[in-house]
Amino acid sequence: MTTASFDPFEFELFRNSLLSVADEMALTVHRTTYSTVLRDNLDYSTAFFDGRGRMIAQGFSLPAHLGSMPTALAAVLARFEGAIRPGDVYALNDPFHGGMHLPDIFIFKPIFVDGELVAFAGTISHHTDVGGRVAGSNAPDSIEIYQEGVRIPPMRIYDAGHRNETFFELLLTNVRVPDMVAGDIRAQLAACHVAEVAFTDLCRSYGIAKVQRLTDAMLDHSERMARAEIAKLPDGTFTFEDFLDDDGIDVGKPIRLKVAVHKTGDRILFDWTGSSPQVRGALNATLSFTKSASYCGVLSVMEDRIPNNEGAFRAIEVVAPAGTIVNCVHPASVAARGLTGFRMVDTVFGALAQMVPGKVTAAGDGGNTNISIGGYDAERKPYIFCDFTCCAWGGRAFADGLDGNSHMFANMAGQSSEVIEAEQPLFVECYELLGDRGGAGQFRGGAPYRRAYRFLGEEAVISIRSDRRDIRPYGLYGGYPGGASMNVLTRAGGAPEVYPAKFYGQLRRGDLFVHETAAGGGWGDPLEREPARVLKDVWNDFVSAASARELYGVVLTADGRSVDLPATEALRGRIRTARGWQETPYALRETPKQAVEWPERQA
Repeated sequence: MTTASFDPFEFELFRNSLLSVADEMALTVHRTTYSTVLRDNLDYSTAFFDGRGRMIAQGFSLPAHLGSMPTALAAVLARFEGAIRPGDVYALNDPFHGGMHLPDIFIFKPIFVDGELVAFAGTISHHTDVGGRVAGSNAPDSIEIYQEGVRIPPMRIYDAGHRNETFFELLLTNVRVPDMVAGDIRAQLAACHVAEVAFTDLCRSYGIAKVQRLTDAMLDHSERMARAEIAKLPDGTFTFEDFLDDDGIDVGKPIRLKVAVHKTGDRILFDWTGSSPQVRGALNATLSFTKSASYCGVLSVMEDRIPNNEGAFRAIEVVAPAGTIVNCVHPASVAARGLTGFRMVDTVFGALAQMVPGKVTAAGDGGNTNISIGGYDAERKPYIFCDFTCCAWGGRAFADGLDGNSHMFANMAGQSSEVIEAEQPLFVECYELLGDRGGAGQFRGGAPYRRAYRFLGEEAVISIRSDRRDIRPYGLYGGYPGGASMNVLTRAGGAPEVYPAKFYGQLRRGDLFVHETAAGGGWGDPLEREPARVLKDVWNDFVSAASARELYGVVLTADGRSVDLPATEALRGRIRTARGWQETPYALRETPKQAVEWPERQA
């Protein structure tokens, strides 16, 4: 069935009606959720499927969930196909039965019209806690899935309209913040109900048969659009590799992520063969997550009007060997797999930058840092602070990297300081962008930020998932790497201590934890940056006068108000000669010096 079989206005109205259903679901979660993870970090997604389980539309939420939703619903269908009834609702989070990591709980509701199964509404939300050994259920140093929380295989949580009390009692008994988890599940259920009402109305207006023909046409239309865009890309094989610092257990042992992008005609294949075997720590990713990273990478260099649905995915193939960090097998730990996903996108961009240099950024901050702090108040009531902090994009072929903006793999936001202080026993002492960190380039990498948390409770546990400490964000086409991340903990009355990128420990009253995100890598030779732009960066404290001279070859006048152009031209000539580049390096990485002058930097 082609779009030509329908009136084009009718087709567009129907298509946008379905897209608005998925968006309205996302807004419903935001309006009704309990937790700051969903309300402020926006760590959730919504999608709408036809009666055969094909994803038709995804709400304006996280690209990280692109490949996960179809995989999760397929697991439900494999378990219950032929036994799905009106009033059923299904849930799962088990990474080895369609899920990704345990805090991400999927909920699917089948939609029936006149007794016929016509669609599914789906949501995924990152829950503040699902049990396990660490508050927040996101420890990077767990070594098997059994340590990470409650595993939910595909199962009914409502059976023909009747609530499965056993499921809810078992789940809520094993989580630290049951009221919050229950409230967020209700938000997901509300979103599914909104989709059911809206789609039922569409079926009443168009008739079921026509709705099914229109949805088939939507998927075919998306496939044609995706193939047409892929056909415009150069044919060939483009390879790249990037590295995670380590898994937090085998410290100092880098973890390879390698992709080969094979492009032929209107098809593209992402082959992750050569990536590291799965690791002992919790950085292991499922195949669905690897698909999400691959889809995100290629869709970002295509027309932005291509819908995120199964039709578009038909032209994209993803291969990842089982037992590797990009397609782990049981009983791998997976709680911190978010870092791996962000780095997979960076790896894909490194390959695509060879294919379409003008459309891809240098490496960003490496993905969000997870900060989890949990404890009990004076009345022994549990609390959990769970924040995902992210900041910097890499430089682009036409502009500097963004400052204070989330990695595109997850359209998430950091929690506001005021909300943190109102809801948690924490005081935010600083929240600031940092200068002299963005990778130097013709287009500078985005600036990172520093955030300092003073603990006001009696005692708590803290778990940190971060990276880009040792292997900094790469620069492209002569751009320099971005600055490294940093964790510093100052015990009450003590001196600052530098902590690993991934750690689990204790907090006591008065302790101060400070996290600095990594910075974005630069794009293009720094010596090609317009001196006036370097001067502006100096005025705005993004670049120091010393770095302007050493990295950009820009000499300022004595008063710092203007550029000494003759001296700048001469200095840039000397730097080029000393550098001795025969050709501009494609990707630059550096391992940072380990000496940390924290008190001076803080001052």
